Amino acid sequence: MMTNAFPLGRIIRLTLLSLGAIIFLSPYVFMISTAGKAQSDIFTSSLSLIPAHFTYAENFAKALSRVPMAQLLWNGVVVCGLIFFFQVLVAIPCAYAMAKLRFGAARAMMVLVMLGLLVPIHATALPLYVAFDRAALLNTYAALVAPFTISVFAIFMFLQFFRAMPDDLIHAARLDGMSELGIVARVIVPNAWPAVTAFAIFSVVAHWNDLYWPLIVISKQDYATPPLGLMYFRAAEAGDDYGALMAATLIITLPLVIAFLLAQKRFVEGITMTGLKG
Repeated sequence: MMTNAFPLGRIIRLTLLSLGAIIFLSPYVFMISTAGKAQSDIFTSSLSLIPAHFTYAENFAKALSRVPMAQLLWNGVVVCGLIFFFQVLVAIPCAYAMAKLRFGAARAMMVLVMLGLLVPIHATALPLYVAFDRAALLNTYAALVAPFTISVFAIFMFLQFFRAMPDDLIHAARLDGMSELGIVARVIVPNAWPAVTAFAIFSVVAHWNDLYWPLIVISKQDYATPPLGLMYFRAAEAGDDYGALMAATLIITLPLVIAFLLAQKRFVEGITMTGLKG
C-alpha cells in the first residue's frame, strides 16, 4: 500500500527537492540565527542555530538607528517601482508589435533584442557615468532609474507570451474598431498579468539587490538604495558587529521574500506561459 501511494520515483523527487530547499534556505536561516546573537555568541567554537542569549531587540535597534533604514527602504521602493513601470511601458508595445504585427524590420529587431541580452551593464557603465556627470544628474533618482528603463529581457519575455495569444482575439478587437494602442491597453495588458507578475519578480529582485550601479552614481546617503545602505551601516559599525549587520540585512531582504510569497502562484504561471521554464 505504501509503495502504491508513494512511488519510488516520487520519493526520490521529493527527497531531492527537499535537499535543494534546505541548501538554498540554509544561508537565510543562518542569517536569522545570527541576527539574534550577541557578538560573543557568534565567534564561538560550537556552531548553534539557537542563540545562547537572544539579542534580537538590541540588534534590530542598532540596525534601525545607525542608518536611516526607512529612507533606504523607501529609496528601494521608488527606484524599483519606477524602473519596473518604465520597463513594462516600453516592453509591452514593443513585444506586441514584434509578435502580432507584420513589418519588414521584425526579424532585425528580434536579432537586436537577442544581442542586447548579451550586453552587461558593466560594458556601458563608464559612458553612462560620464553622461550623467555632465548632465549634473549624479546623486538623483534619474541616475538610478534611467539606464534600466528599457529591458531587452522584458521584451523577449513578453514576446514569447504574446506569441502564444490567439490571433482571433486581436482580429475581433480590430473588427470592433480598436486602434493598435487600444488593443494593447484593453486586450493585451489585461491578459498579460501572469507575464507581468513574473517579470516583476525578476526586475524587482535584480534592482533591489543591485550594488554595482548605485555604488557608481550615488555618494549621498539620501539616495542610497538598500544594498548601498548596508555598506554605510557596516562602515558606521566598523565592520565587526555582525549580529546587527545580519539584522539590517534581514530587514532589507524581508520585503523581497514577502513579495515573492504573495506573487508565487502568478510567478509560476507566468514562467510556464512564457515558455521560459527549464
